[in-house]
Amino acid sequence: MSDATLLLNAVEQGDPKAADALLSLLYEELRRLAASKMAQEAPGQTLQPTALVHEAWLRLISSDNRRFENRAHFFSAAAEAMRRILIDRARRKLTVRHGGRFERVDLDELNWVVEQTDEQLLAVHEVLDKFSGEHPVQAEVVKLRYFAGMTNEEVADALGVSVATVKNYWTFARAWLFQEIRNS
Repeated sequence: MSDATLLLNAVEQGDPKAADALLSLLYEELRRLAASKMAQEAPGQTLQPTALVHEAWLRLISSDNRRFENRAHFFSAAAEAMRRILIDRARRKLTVRHGGRFERVDLDELNWVVEQTDEQLLAVHEVLDKFSGEHPVQAEVVKLRYFAGMTNEEVADALGVSVATVKNYWTFARAWLFQEIRNS
C-alpha cells in the first residue's frame, strides 16, 4: 500500500493528524488538478487554484462519506468537489442578484465623452476653491482628473501616492463637490 492509501484509511478512521499529513502529501497534485480545471474556465475568473484546492479539501474532509478506496478514488472525489464548486460559483454569478449576465465595468476608468456646459465648469471652479482650502491634496486630484483628464494611474504617479489613494480621494472629492454645488 502507498503512503496515500494508508493515510486515506487513517482519515476514514477519523484520525485528525492523518488529514493534515494527507494534505501535505497530495497538495501539489491537487493544486495541479485545480490549475488545469481553472485553465478551462472563462477569462475573468476570480477563483484561484489555491482557493479551489482549499475549498475542495474542506468539502472532502468535512463530508460524512469520507471513504476512499484508493488514491484514484480520492482524486476522483476531489475532481468532483472542484467541479461542484465551480458550478456553484457559475450559478451564483448568473443570478440577477449578482449581476446576471451583465459585464462588470469600472466606471472610473471609462473616458466619458459628455459635453460640459459653461455653467457646470464654473460651478466646479467656484466650489473647488473652497474645497482646496479644506482638502488641498484631494483638490489636486480633482484638478488633474477633471481639468487635465489624467487617469488614476497618471495622477498617482504625479502626486506620489498609490492608485487606491487616488481612487478614494476622487470618490470623496466628487461627493463633496456635488453636495456643495447642490447646496449653492
